[in-house]
Amino acid sequence: MRLDKFLKVSRLIKRRTVANEACDAGRVMVNDKPAKASANVKPGDIITIGFGNKETKVEVLTIQESVKKEDAENMYKYL
Repeated sequence: MRLDKFLKVSRLIKRRTVANEACDAGRVMVNDKPAKASANVKPGDIITIGFGNKETKVEVLTIQESVKKEDAENMYKYL
């Protein structure tokens, strides 16, 4: 699954366009490497997102095309 779509479906970032812009600005890293929005994400990957002066680090657990709001947090775990 594309990185920008994963960020939206998992609700780490609310909109796909915002996820795209974050990737273009270099604020999203996959496995400690800057990632493009089109990067492929698979279970086991570590995603780091920079929000201003705060960093969020998560590990991808599952990949799903669509998910209910209450089940979105089951797609990743915070590190």
